[in-house]
Amino acid sequence: MRILRAVRSFPLPVRLLLVNQFGVNTGFYLLIPYLAGHLGHDLGLSALAVGTVLGLRNLSQQGLFILGGSAADRLGPRRVIIAGCALRSVGFGLFALGDTLGPLLAASVLSGLAGALFNPAVRSYVAHAAADRKAEAFALFSVFAATGALAGPLIGTVLLLVDFRAAALTAAGVFAVLTVAQACALPEPAARPAPPRGVLADWREAAADRRFLAFSLGMVGLFGMESQLYLLLPDAARRATGWEGAVSLVFLTGTLANLTLQLRITTRLQRHGPPSRWIPLGLAVAATGFLLPLAAPGLPGVLGGVLLLHLGLMTAQPFVLALIPAFARDGLTGTYYGLYYVVSGFAAALGNTLVGRAMDSTATAPWLLCAALGLGSATALARLHRTGRLPAPARPLPSEAR
Repeated sequence: MRILRAVRSFPLPVRLLLVNQFGVNTGFYLLIPYLAGHLGHDLGLSALAVGTVLGLRNLSQQGLFILGGSAADRLGPRRVIIAGCALRSVGFGLFALGDTLGPLLAASVLSGLAGALFNPAVRSYVAHAAADRKAEAFALFSVFAATGALAGPLIGTVLLLVDFRAAALTAAGVFAVLTVAQACALPEPAARPAPPRGVLADWREAAADRRFLAFSLGMVGLFGMESQLYLLLPDAARRATGWEGAVSLVFLTGTLANLTLQLRITTRLQRHGPPSRWIPLGLAVAATGFLLPLAAPGLPGVLGGVLLLHLGLMTAQPFVLALIPAFARDGLTGTYYGLYYVVSGFAAALGNTLVGRAMDSTATAPWLLCAALGLGSATALARLHRTGRLPAPARPLPSEAR
């Protein structure tokens, strides 16, 4: 009920985009966790071909976030959100119908480009529509995203009893419905003056913002740790139990934590200091989540680590997303989100590479590496906070801090 009351307190665009994010994650996780198995087992593609298809999707998304952010600034976030959902519907449809490498590569590019378009556009729209309640809006955003990330695999598992094509077509249908819904119901945001300069000038301005670059690079620990929800922690749960289904407990723990704690954590912390104060704390808490499995081996230690990681993410992430617009001048919010996600994507890829290599060395190495990465980022962000190099976005009025 608390979550529903908070949702109703926001304007219509924010409410629509919260539902949109639930749908986006439901459709995405309905298909993507099962894609590699379909490519390798059902279609008989080589490991190299499977890696190429998956890698191209990631590269298309992570490398083009800056393009999606600029498009949101110049064309308006509403149009870019609709275009992104439509492209992902087409891309996922190609995954259902394609059985040769050409269509599959096209599907990867289209689905990756779709994410590059709507991710920064949605966040730019939410940041403007939520005004001085950005942190609370992004906390709800995290709740809806986590719920979709749990619902998607559950639906996908059922649909796979039919075949992969049924799951892929359902995922494409989810994004088709989102496309129509946003086109019909999402209001056009207030018009802003046309940018006086070209896109490259905007990119140069954002890339030359030393405070923002220091902030983005300081956050690499967050990206690297979060990505372990899909690599190190599921692997540890499987090893601890010898049961493939233990992976679902990792995601269930995170979803329940988000549903019950995310909004409470954000609304309480924002009353007691600026966002820059809580981001280092969140990073440090997340880092300790990688030490717990070393101190308490077995599934309880792994799930305890998952919970601490999520507590850290819930502490930091809404304030991170609320802080980014404060770096940007008016008209460049999408560009700044885009650049931030470019950095995050490559940091997550590098983090997974390093952790994967550490997993092949010793049992303790990947855990210590992740903890060190998180504590290093916490130290960097604490220093930026102490030296006043982080902006201070507007804080909500007491009556709005629900």
